[in-house]
Amino acid sequence: MAAGVACGLKTSGGLDLAIVQNVGPLQHAASVFTSNRCKANPVLWSEQVMADGIVSAIVLNSGGANCYTGSRGFQTTHATAESVAERLEISAGDVLVCSTGLIGEQLDLDKLTAGVWDATRAITMDGGAGEAAGLDAATAIMTTDTKPKQAKHRSADGWTIGGMAKGAGMLAPGLATMLVVITTDAVLEPAELDQALRSATRVTFDRLDSDGCMSTNDTVSLLASGASGATPDLPDFIAALTEVCRDLTLQLQADAEGAAHDVAIEVVGASSEDDAVEVARAVSRSNLFKAAVFGNDPNWGRVLAAVGTTGAAFDPYGIDVAMNGVQVCTAGEPDQPRELVDLAPRAVHVLIDLHAGEAGATIWTNDLTHDYVHENSAYAS
Repeated sequence: MAAGVACGLKTSGGLDLAIVQNVGPLQHAASVFTSNRCKANPVLWSEQVMADGIVSAIVLNSGGANCYTGSRGFQTTHATAESVAERLEISAGDVLVCSTGLIGEQLDLDKLTAGVWDATRAITMDGGAGEAAGLDAATAIMTTDTKPKQAKHRSADGWTIGGMAKGAGMLAPGLATMLVVITTDAVLEPAELDQALRSATRVTFDRLDSDGCMSTNDTVSLLASGASGATPDLPDFIAALTEVCRDLTLQLQADAEGAAHDVAIEVVGASSEDDAVEVARAVSRSNLFKAAVFGNDPNWGRVLAAVGTTGAAFDPYGIDVAMNGVQVCTAGEPDQPRELVDLAPRAVHVLIDLHAGEAGATIWTNDLTHDYVHENSAYAS
């Protein structure tokens, strides 16, 4: 069950508080959180909630991160969970709390409490089910996002997975890299959910590196109700969950702040997957490369310069680079003229062959634009 309401937390107005309730019969769950050492109060609270793998509801707000707000901020998180628990007649220790927005500003507890009242009423009185309720919840968690993000998978064996996500900036790896709630009616134990979620996030959300900045509030949670009565084969469930996470990841990439290009950096021929990830991530974090893509300049020298900063195994003069299907560099030397590369389309694919092994990986990123700089220079105003 889900609901999204407006309680006045966002100065821009609109929906800004969501609740997702797991009505069972199971309340099994798993979560992954930011690895940023500077964690927001909701993350500190939710890490404690996740200790037993049981979650009955999640409350999420936009309009404030509740990070670096001291003991008062933690009390606000606790009180929010208590309010949800009282209204839904569940334990506060089974309520995850997620917040997103500006760091260093106190949230208005009165507004939060009023929002909880409205959202729980929508769930208990109006049903809280269906596409409209899910869309309201997905919309309520948006900050600089321009559109809500949802994905779903329906298996032939009678179980389903659905998910919503928010995130348009500070998308960099840390187990989770945004706020995401995924639900399933499959019958799975908390340990199985944890295994599945970490397997899926490792190759999806962890591979999204839009701007190289890691948030203090990142949370991805997976709730299982068991309502279908179907127990999936775990590898099949992991594959479906990964599909849903990848869908949401690419939606996040496409809505990144100010982006004009969606860039997939694929590394092949690496000696290990870790090497492939390290090389691709180094390129994704090169401001010179990202600025060149924004200017539609296929400057492949910036790709190689970034590759050379890593500790991966490769011959620096044996690397191949292709950009949008044009082989611009072979064995560390110029190949096809760079003028043949068309960077006008939004989608950009960079293929780097290290010729050092059989492993590979892809990192998704964006270009560096004037709009990104403007949006983040005016974020708090």
